[in-house]
Amino acid sequence: MHTYFAFTHIYNRVLSPIGITLFLLALSLHVSLGADARVADRLVDDDSLYVSRRMKMEERREELRAKIDSAVTANYYIVNYDTLYIIRPKEAWMLKARVNVSGSVITVKQRTDDNVGRGKLRSNYKATVSLGVNYRGITAGLAFNPAMFSGKERDFELNVNAYSNRYGLDVVYLRSKSLSGNTSLGSDRVFVEEGGVLMKMLNVNGYYAFNNRRFSYPAAFSQSYVQRRSAGSWLVGFSYLGGSMRTTAAKPAEMPDMRVYLGHFAVGAGYGYNWKVSKRMLLHVSALPTLVVLNRNNIELDGEKEKMQTDFPDAILTERVAIVYALDKKNFIGGTFVMNNSLMGDRNLDMDYSKWRARLFWGMRF
Repeated sequence: MHTYFAFTHIYNRVLSPIGITLFLLALSLHVSLGADARVADRLVDDDSLYVSRRMKMEERREELRAKIDSAVTANYYIVNYDTLYIIRPKEAWMLKARVNVSGSVITVKQRTDDNVGRGKLRSNYKATVSLGVNYRGITAGLAFNPAMFSGKERDFELNVNAYSNRYGLDVVYLRSKSLSGNTSLGSDRVFVEEGGVLMKMLNVNGYYAFNNRRFSYPAAFSQSYVQRRSAGSWLVGFSYLGGSMRTTAAKPAEMPDMRVYLGHFAVGAGYGYNWKVSKRMLLHVSALPTLVVLNRNNIELDGEKEKMQTDFPDAILTERVAIVYALDKKNFIGGTFVMNNSLMGDRNLDMDYSKWRARLFWGMRF
C-alpha cells in the first residue's frame, strides 16, 4: 500500500508533468517538422515552377529568333535578279571598317549697279572612323569623330544611306560653324573667319534603276551584292535641298547682316554603269542631274527680305564614283565618292552649293 501510494505520488508530482511536457514537445516538433517539410516542398515547387517558366521563356525567345532569322534569310535570298550578272554573297555576316571624309563649299556672286560682290566659303574637312556589322543585309554600326577629343569640332553631320538594286536614298544633314573664306565687293576684300556664318542644310536624293536585274548599286556602295559582269542602267530620281545660312555676331564689321533661306525640289534622269574591270575589281560611275521644279528661296539683307529670282534651269547634280577590289574570296577593300552640286539664282544673285563625301573601307565576310 505504501509502495503504491509512493509511486502514485511520484507519478503525479514528477513523471506526469514530464510526460506531458515531452508529449507537447514531440507534438510541437512534429508540427514544426511538418510545417518545415511543407515549406520545403513549396520552395521546391516554386523553384521548379521558376525553372519551368524560365525554360519556356527561353524556348519562346529561341522560336522567335528562329522565325526572324528564317524570314530575314528568306528575304535575303529572294532571287529577283539575273544571277549571271548579280549574286548574293554566300556568307551571312560581314564586318566593315571605314574612314569617312566630307566637306562643303558655298560660292556666291552678286551684281549691283556699281559693283560685283563675290564670296567663297569652305567648311572644315570632317573625318570620322566607323565600324559596322552586317547580317544578311541588316547593318548596325558605330562611328566617332577624333576631332571631338581635341575640342575643335564645330560641325555636326548626319549621313543616312540606303541602297538596293531598284531604289536608293541618300540623306545628309549638316550644321556648320566652321565656314571661312574670302569675300569681296569691288576692290574691298574681307576675310570671314570661322564662326562668322552659321549654316544648316539638308540634302536628300533618291534614284530608281530600270535595269535592276543586272545593274547593282549595292555591289558598289554597300557590298551586299556582288556584280559578276559589267552592266549599266538608266536612272530617274529626285533631289531636295533645304536649309538656311546666316551671319552671326562674330562676322566682320564690314559684312552686312545676311540670312538666306533655301528650299527647292528637283526631278531628273541619268545613267549609271558598273564596269567589271577584272575578276577582282569593280568600277562604278553614275550621274543623276535633276532640274528644280519647286523652290521657296529668299534672301534678307540688313532686314530687307526678298524672293531670290531664278533663271531656268536651276539644277541639282548628283555624281557617284566607287571602286571595289577583292583581296581574296572573303576580304575586300575600296573607296566611294559622292558629290552634290546645287546651282541656283539669276544674273543678279548666283549661288552654288557643293557637298561631298569620300570613303575608304575594308571588309571581311564570314
